[in-house]
Amino acid sequence: MATTADFRNGLCLEYNGDLYRLVEFQHVKPGKGGAFVRTKLKNIKTGRVIENTFNSGVKIDVARVENRPYQYLYKDDLGYNFMHNETFEQISIPETMIEEPLILKEGLNVYIVTHADTETPLACEFPPFVEMQVEYTEPGLKGDTASSNALKPATLDTGLQIRVPLFIETGEWIKVDTRDMSYSERVKK
Repeated sequence: MATTADFRNGLCLEYNGDLYRLVEFQHVKPGKGGAFVRTKLKNIKTGRVIENTFNSGVKIDVARVENRPYQYLYKDDLGYNFMHNETFEQISIPETMIEEPLILKEGLNVYIVTHADTETPLACEFPPFVEMQVEYTEPGLKGDTASSNALKPATLDTGLQIRVPLFIETGEWIKVDTRDMSYSERVKK
């Protein structure tokens, strides 16, 4: 058991029967009345963010959650299959636990968020950037636009569709920001 004094960003806690990660918190001591803590909690399973207020000093249940390194192998009828990087143990997780499955490429290293007490996988976290090849995009014409930040649609090798700058051509490698599924930069291969 912990109290609100133990709050820190990233802390996982059990609240209303679900697991939540503490995204943001603020201790408030009003001039009148007792102190309290205003929080934003992200549901680990659904990704939904809720706001909640805890009275200062209230006891909370801290959940032990670990980020374990896994490598993506393949997809089959059971779900997405991963191999632990150190023990070579394989697990299969359903598509609902993966925020954007089209980011997954064979051999991609990810972190599987696991509840340490029950050994159940909760979510799949991607690295911040992933290198992918542009499978198809319309050719950009010189002088096509007056602004320098014009974007065009592109389909990547996994089927993911994003918007890229006009100078990107089919067959080029790019870096994709997995936090918002956007183009980051061109990669020299």
